[in-house]
Amino acid sequence: MDPLWISIAFLFGFLVRTLGLPPLVGYLVAGFVLHYTGAEAGSLIQSLSDIGIMLLLFTIGLKMKVKTFLRPEIWAGATIHIAATGLAILAGVVLMSWWGISAFSGLSWNASLLVSFSMSFSSTVFAFKVLEEKGETTSLHGKIAIGLLIMQDIFAVLFLVFAAGKAPNLYALLIPLALLVMRPMLFFFLNRAGHGEMLILFGFFAALVLGGELFHLTGLKSDLGALAAGMLLAPHRKAGELAENLMGFKDMFLIGFFLSIGLSVDLSLEIIIAALIVLTALSVKVPLYFLVLTRFRLRARTAFLSSLSLANYSEFGLIVASVGASSGLIPYDWLGIIAIALSLSFILAAPLNSASYRLLNRYRDFLRKFQGSRRLPYDRPYDIGDAEILIFGMGRFGSSTYDQLKKVYGRKVLALDYDSEKVAVHQKAGRNVIHDDATDQDFWEKIDFAHLRTGQVQIVILCMGDIQSHKYTIERLREINYRGVISATGKYDDEVRELQKEGVDSAYNFYAEAGVGFANHVCEKLCTMIDEGEN
Repeated sequence: MDPLWISIAFLFGFLVRTLGLPPLVGYLVAGFVLHYTGAEAGSLIQSLSDIGIMLLLFTIGLKMKVKTFLRPEIWAGATIHIAATGLAILAGVVLMSWWGISAFSGLSWNASLLVSFSMSFSSTVFAFKVLEEKGETTSLHGKIAIGLLIMQDIFAVLFLVFAAGKAPNLYALLIPLALLVMRPMLFFFLNRAGHGEMLILFGFFAALVLGGELFHLTGLKSDLGALAAGMLLAPHRKAGELAENLMGFKDMFLIGFFLSIGLSVDLSLEIIIAALIVLTALSVKVPLYFLVLTRFRLRARTAFLSSLSLANYSEFGLIVASVGASSGLIPYDWLGIIAIALSLSFILAAPLNSASYRLLNRYRDFLRKFQGSRRLPYDRPYDIGDAEILIFGMGRFGSSTYDQLKKVYGRKVLALDYDSEKVAVHQKAGRNVIHDDATDQDFWEKIDFAHLRTGQVQIVILCMGDIQSHKYTIERLREINYRGVISATGKYDDEVRELQKEGVDSAYNFYAEAGVGFANHVCEKLCTMIDEGEN
């Protein structure tokens, strides 16, 4: 990749970001532009793409627990959705063939089935990036979406293994045993890797060598190996830190993936028309996600947000189509059709996800008609009781704030977080924390008159992972005429200024405040030592 390619990728990524779209859409457009100028995706771009996808799946694995896949809404939901979506798209493909549309008319039944199968998946890369940028990878709807995606990826990997006519060798049967044997040793290295470059290097080793290369040598997909390696390390206390350290590298390498998609497409009017027709299948695919999830007793809110995250086509679908084309199952033109439909689905899904909470708020009454009367135990809103101070978000800063307020003021402090596993840890430590979500309209309706308007809650502190959640919460508080104090944190100075414009009583850069807090702690210790010396 020469400097010109980097410059074009940066410019288009920056441009679409100013329009409120994820930068990855700009990288796709940059690939189309480069291809139009005669550029081709070489081995370097492909290598960057492969590494990016493996790092992505590795970091997903670091945040996943095996028990997640045992939930019926995950394994059964993914299976039912793929079958229902595949059949619906197959009916559409056959209909287009009967109407004599050229791109569809030459497809055999086997080819039609393969096209339908490849279009039934959603993009792991896109969905995880969107959830990550919104700080929602550990939310309930984020976990549901990622669980469905990983099940889909497993189905795709199984297809690739059998379609290639290359079954895993016998050594593949030893992989589970080998990973379990190596796990204590890997934990040993992870414990002693520190917090700098050795931790990052360990992550690359685990994802690319232990996971990717080991699986590749036994005839399995390297991507699946990276995911398995991440899940193997997920229970370790430093798994979250490792994922955070790899985030920047993952994002950089994924630029190669998005460029490679654009660089692989030969645009023509016929292909573009066929891609637009394929794109319309999203109008069936996304509602099916919603219907399937609500049938598994998820709330309409959770099902809706999960479905929007999955409102796209998948890079694995493109890989499935590529294998089909190389095997002669489908015409090569369909690679271009699927690539364009994939790109357009990203462009369409980006603003939908940006506006997800506005759409949810506007259509919530209609959406609730589809949810059942019963709820899953971990998908129910809770009451805040007699709390006087609310803390939204129990990360490191939120936890420190909670402990300090509880110790100094001795008032009724309640913290809320959307990560049920994190909540369980805090509850075990004796903190008054419940599982709920400030971006959940049901939550606001439940506590509206009973607590916030009556003046019982005097202080609301926002320590969530992203400014959009803060702004949504502030908007809800203003709507119900909350008169108490609102304090919020931001990661950067421009976020602090934006929060101040929203009218919060106080806004803090928590990186800066962490330093101030430490300095105050040192000063207090020095003053105590001086006083003791004088006495």
